[in-house]
Amino acid sequence: MMQSEHTAPCPTTSLSLPDLLWDTRPEISESELAALDTLVDHFQQGGKNWSPDIQKRLSRLLLPLRDTLTKMHAAKAPYNSSIHDIVLEMQRIRKTYWAWTQEEWLEVICNSEEEFRRRFGASGNCRQYVMALAWLLCGFERLEHCGIFYQYRLCLKVFGRQSTDFAVSQLDNMMQVLGYVPRDGRNNGIRNAMCMAMLLQRDAQLDHITVTTLQQIAATCPDYLREASATLSRILAASGTIEEGFDHRITQRRRPPREYNATADVPTEWLVWCKRWRATSVLRPSSILSGWYVLLKCGRWLAECYPTCLSPSDWTRDTAIAWVTAACRMKVGEWANPGGMYRDRRGKMMMPAARARMLGHIRTFFHDLQEWGWIPVRFSPERVFRAPRSLTSLVGPEPRIVADDMWCKLLHAGQNLQESDLPNCVAYPYFYPLEMVRALSVLWLFGGLRRDEILRMQCGCIRWQQPEENNVSRICLIDVPVSKTYAAFTKPVDPIIGEYIEQWELVRNTQPLQEDSKTGESVHFLFMHRGKRVHSSYINNSLIPLLCRKAGIPEQDARGKITSHRARATIASQLYNAREPLDIFELQKWLGHSSPESTRHYVEITPTRLAGSLDKAGYFERNRRMVSVLIDQDAIAEGLVESGKPWRYYDLGHGFCTYDFFEQCPHRMACAKCSFYMPKSSSEAQYLGGRQNLLKLMQEIPLTDDEQAAVENDIQAVDKLLNKLTGVATPGNKRK
Repeated sequence: MMQSEHTAPCPTTSLSLPDLLWDTRPEISESELAALDTLVDHFQQGGKNWSPDIQKRLSRLLLPLRDTLTKMHAAKAPYNSSIHDIVLEMQRIRKTYWAWTQEEWLEVICNSEEEFRRRFGASGNCRQYVMALAWLLCGFERLEHCGIFYQYRLCLKVFGRQSTDFAVSQLDNMMQVLGYVPRDGRNNGIRNAMCMAMLLQRDAQLDHITVTTLQQIAATCPDYLREASATLSRILAASGTIEEGFDHRITQRRRPPREYNATADVPTEWLVWCKRWRATSVLRPSSILSGWYVLLKCGRWLAECYPTCLSPSDWTRDTAIAWVTAACRMKVGEWANPGGMYRDRRGKMMMPAARARMLGHIRTFFHDLQEWGWIPVRFSPERVFRAPRSLTSLVGPEPRIVADDMWCKLLHAGQNLQESDLPNCVAYPYFYPLEMVRALSVLWLFGGLRRDEILRMQCGCIRWQQPEENNVSRICLIDVPVSKTYAAFTKPVDPIIGEYIEQWELVRNTQPLQEDSKTGESVHFLFMHRGKRVHSSYINNSLIPLLCRKAGIPEQDARGKITSHRARATIASQLYNAREPLDIFELQKWLGHSSPESTRHYVEITPTRLAGSLDKAGYFERNRRMVSVLIDQDAIAEGLVESGKPWRYYDLGHGFCTYDFFEQCPHRMACAKCSFYMPKSSSEAQYLGGRQNLLKLMQEIPLTDDEQAAVENDIQAVDKLLNKLTGVATPGNKRK
């Protein structure tokens, strides 16, 4: 029965090898070879016992193995199996095991436990003991090529339990300080990475581990140790053991031979210029990276269309104009090496904004090269690479706000997150503490911040200010770090942000200082856990899907996937369309924009606010007027209408007009001299007012420009209208 790691037999202290009584000459004698051949023949015939003569002739070779296995307290089965396997290999290789090369030891140890068992038929942890013998007696150093094995148990065998467990205890204490959960099985990989580093350095002291050794593990060891070695580097950096940790996913990782290669098919000469520009440019890293991929795409275009212009110095105005034409007609995947990306959109026209950005990156590239004096000035990049109007007209402010009903559900979900809402981890808690997830949620939902600003928030960013009025709640102020377009500033936010951030700060473990990539300062980032900042993809890939599941809404709507930046546009639009809204300049300051033009891209005026503003403007009321109309139902019923009896009376305030086509009459503003006009002071009008069987309606009358001016009490406009109508006959005169 296999022992657990806590009860497995092993020496208490490190083994002191080699013994002075051992004869470790690498040469093998003819007598020893003959004894090995005899012994192997005996094994192949089913024999198990060793004759005294064989043991005597092989004593020089067996003594170190037996002494070492005894000191390791090896059980009987692995004790015998280990010696048996090494004897077989000595007979095959025709060398003493001291003389084996690293490659020969690797062949004996095999790449996996399964392969070792197929080869030797051994059981238990025999392979571990063979590895320990190779490490102790023969200086074997190629452990990273041995596949999967228990590094901790190998450390127990070669360093002893006391030294190994002391290093493990030190590591556990460091991890708990950073917020790791004690006895969390997911942390075994970190322990194995530490043991692997000690084995590679042949030193059982944790504080002697170097970053070079950890990078070697990340670069050459199996997958399960890569991330663990990077995590261990950050833990050791936080404790001061090494200067700085590393991220295995970027530079310290192995690349498969067929991995996506962005520079494939790019002409060498053009690529040299691109690399030189990339190494010299002082733009933001994200802008440099975006420009880099556009330059590579341009290089492929040059290779096929303009193979004689592979150097920027060879470009002419005609070459530049041809690139503008190609960029304006660019399709997804064209002149690119997209690998597995954009499979569903390949061959479709690129978005207008993307095509405009391509022109902008090439414009920046040539502008920089000319300004730095690297190429002659043959044309103006600002003029030649300017996006044409046919393209810029398609690019404009289009804030991708989230619908009010979905946003309300997200707000409710963010304020009511519970432990049960976090993704399930079998027998283990969620990686990030609940308090931190809540703080991130409300900051994203209420803060109106960029993703980079959220993740670069510093400890102590919340301040409270007492208002001047006693019956008003405290004002919560938050310090926003330096952004891509604006210096650090302070803005008011909803108090719920301050409350949730303070709850997180109460339980947040002490974390090491880290450098702010924008300012170069060493700061305490608010959202750090286990010595590592929250990854830039966490909000989009984990937090937002988590909130959507909690809210019971899809992760995308009619405007696309819900991302971190859509919250910023949604909040900005809501503040701009509120009952007491922020004006564009206040919103600019709150969002941290350097120009109101940038703010305009985040604001969408809602139809409700637009309708209210239009109603207040009174434009339609100025061009139309409602006129009261009295319908004489008795005249209609008695058939008097056919004899010319008036039946429709337009109420003009000072009288009635009985002309049926009143809305078309040009004399509506001067009716007194018309025969269709009935003054209200007349007996007929008074009789009409006393009638009972009248139907009162309202009719909308459109006004001409002259009538509109007259309605607005302009005396000169009235006189002008009367003069204009001097030669126009009234309806009454027309009837005569």
